[in-house]
Amino acid sequence: MDILKDLREKAKANKKTIVLTEYDDKRVAEAAKIIQAEGIAVPLLLTPDKVDQKEKQRYIEEYYELRKAKGVDIESVRKLFADDPLYYGAMLAREGKVDGFISGASHTTADVCRAAITCIGLDPGMMIASSCFIMVVPDCVYGDNGAFIFADCGVVPDPNARQLACIAIASAELAEKVLGSRPRVALLSYSTKGSAKGKDVEKVQEAVKILKEMAPGLQADGELQSDAAIVPEIAGIKAPGSPVAGKANVLIFPNLEAGNICYKMTERLAKAKAVGPLLTGLKRPCSDLSRGCSAQDVVDCAAITALRCG
Repeated sequence: MDILKDLREKAKANKKTIVLTEYDDKRVAEAAKIIQAEGIAVPLLLTPDKVDQKEKQRYIEEYYELRKAKGVDIESVRKLFADDPLYYGAMLAREGKVDGFISGASHTTADVCRAAITCIGLDPGMMIASSCFIMVVPDCVYGDNGAFIFADCGVVPDPNARQLACIAIASAELAEKVLGSRPRVALLSYSTKGSAKGKDVEKVQEAVKILKEMAPGLQADGELQSDAAIVPEIAGIKAPGSPVAGKANVLIFPNLEAGNICYKMTERLAKAKAVGPLLTGLKRPCSDLSRGCSAQDVVDCAAITALRCG
């Protein structure tokens, strides 16, 4: 997995402060030590002694002001901040006291997304939070020597056409910033260029139109079946003339079900490395973790989060 080693090395030059909220998870605590020792980033492991009580009270009041219009009461906010530093860490990121935010080893994706969206806020250019994985497939000639972005595999259950276009743009930006690759985006379907019909196919076709309007300079195409997207020989038969078919490195799935199933199957059957979910569409870089993650997965996630900080 030389790609991931390279990303760790690149992160060392960036030296960003990354907050890790799950101090009581052994994997996260071990990862913080590795991140510090290797100089990948400056880890802030939110042990109880790192939580400033005056600052915490200020964050409680600020969060209440942010959410009271939604019917949230002050007691509910106090409970959110009581024993779990998840929201405290997200507010640190909101205020810019840390560069990036990581959680999820012992929290669900829903918990992490809720904290990130409500505290950090959405990027006004996107207006939707989504996620992607960096997938590194060994001994693979497709993508960028086996490196891909898969999206959305963790957040949006059934994106509409405009949301799919936003997911594609956010994923392409991450590919360029982190992997240093020119993104070649394929919007996937069970159809290639009208080979099948249906509402789901029409949604992807509409997403491609919107995407080209929103990001005319982005190399993107669809609707494409997965083999037509990544295999040159198949692309020549199914989608001749496509600027993306046969060489896509950013794969946009039509819904969460397809994306989540595919990334897990790729991880297990192809022995691929999956790093993420990396949350996109937020004002600051934020990464979720799989609850099945290892300490090394957390280190990789921290390196990528640091690189996303610019």
